[in-house]
Amino acid sequence: MTAIATVGALSLPISLCRSRKINSKKFQGVKGSFRVFAVFGEESSLGDKKSPWGPLFDVEDPRSKVPQCKGKFLDVYQALEVARYDIQYCDWRARQDLLTIMLLHEKVVDVLNPLAREYKSIGTMKKELAELQGELAQAHKQVHISEARVAAAFDKLAYMEELVNDKLLEDKTTSESTVASPSSSTSTQSLDTVKRKLPRKSLDVSGPVQPYHPRLKNFWYPVAFSTDLKEDTMIPIDCFEEPWVLFRGKDGNPGCVQNTCAHRACPLHLGSVNEGRIQCPYHGWEYTTDGTCEKMPSTRLLNVKIKSLPCLEQEGMIWIWPGNDPPTTTLPSLQPPSGFQIHAEIVMELPVEHGLLLDNLLDLAHAPFTHTSTFAKGWSVPSMVKFLTPASGLQGYWDPYPIDMEFRPPCMVLSTIGISKPGKLEGQSTKECATHLHQLHVCLPSSRNKTRLLYRMSLDFAPILKNFPFMQHLWRHFAEQVLNEDLRLVIGQQERMINGANVWNWPVAYDKLGVRYRLWRQGVEKGAKQIPFSNSK
Repeated sequence: MTAIATVGALSLPISLCRSRKINSKKFQGVKGSFRVFAVFGEESSLGDKKSPWGPLFDVEDPRSKVPQCKGKFLDVYQALEVARYDIQYCDWRARQDLLTIMLLHEKVVDVLNPLAREYKSIGTMKKELAELQGELAQAHKQVHISEARVAAAFDKLAYMEELVNDKLLEDKTTSESTVASPSSSTSTQSLDTVKRKLPRKSLDVSGPVQPYHPRLKNFWYPVAFSTDLKEDTMIPIDCFEEPWVLFRGKDGNPGCVQNTCAHRACPLHLGSVNEGRIQCPYHGWEYTTDGTCEKMPSTRLLNVKIKSLPCLEQEGMIWIWPGNDPPTTTLPSLQPPSGFQIHAEIVMELPVEHGLLLDNLLDLAHAPFTHTSTFAKGWSVPSMVKFLTPASGLQGYWDPYPIDMEFRPPCMVLSTIGISKPGKLEGQSTKECATHLHQLHVCLPSSRNKTRLLYRMSLDFAPILKNFPFMQHLWRHFAEQVLNEDLRLVIGQQERMINGANVWNWPVAYDKLGVRYRLWRQGVEKGAKQIPFSNSK
């Protein structure tokens, strides 16, 4: 649902250089960890010869972006980033070699130009052609070398991504086995052989969705926007397979009670709000926000009470605590950053399990393939999509997209997107963009196959849009269009998952944030003393 745009393929620069030392990395394995000793070589320059081919390759030298890690030992995450820069560098060198061939071919054309025969002897021309032929042969040889280096760099990246995934994903279904750490001689072995030694690990998210673990309920959950809950209205919701209804009491504060009358199990939301009490439409029994029945028309008042949940209002949202543990005293803030104004608040009921929807929202690499009729129409496919996070955390930023994103427990996704004007993005980071879109997605687990989605959109520009009539309906139309592109895929995932398919069978590098969400959730459900990627004990 994130309305974002691509910056395009990776920028892989070229300058007119011929001879150089390729970046070298000496891998040193240490039992229990993987470290990389990085050394970056110096380059010589060919000069500044002008050529009509120049503009096609006139891009920035990637070496300026390489992390300064000469002589340092890197952990597995830093080493993975170095390997990615290595691919950019090798690709840049390959393009540079190709440009050299183009320039040499131009020289051949110049030598064979009929006008040159008027001032050059046949002997001179033969000599020049022989020299150019030798240079061309050498350049073609160098192109093949560069091609092999690019292929090797991709193999190395795939290998290191596998190491990262093995570090993150604990395979609970197989017995533990000790895998020897790669030594300095690994580079001489076949990468295929090395990979075969590493057991492929994955998350197991398959089969019918199991009942939610009680520990997942012990969080504050946003369930409605304050503007939707008037003094005389009710909002029925499902949360963790149970029906509830929201309404405001005599004091104006929100309450959440079981959406079932104690008398004959009639749904209370079919009734009305009367003087801060919710009235059952069957026999008129009335309940307060704490669940106490204060009025029973036509009969003797009995001591009757229905279940209620802790309910608070903060920053324009209604929150409930569905768990059995005592609620925490503080609620997380979901306000947009300073300088943003809220433009739209939308609620949708979706026929998918909330974890699958979170997986989708935490993934941007699918956009050029999924959202081809909406915000990603005409997007090019980048050579590499990365989500860069701290070594421990549930937030980070996308590359090559100018987007900051965070998963905030238990079910919220926040993103800030850099744009130049509505519908267009520019820059490699949000800081490089003048204007921004901020989004909040709340995925409330209504049931094992239904999610209540709360979507809030904020802008730090164009405040006049808030005053346009029917603007909320327009935003909802756009949001539904984008979401429908996702739903047909996620619903298909859900059907196959229920029949036994594993929807997380083969995680790759750009799945990092989704993987961390799944590991966080597993940690909560299993009662881990230290929840992965958080400070919770």
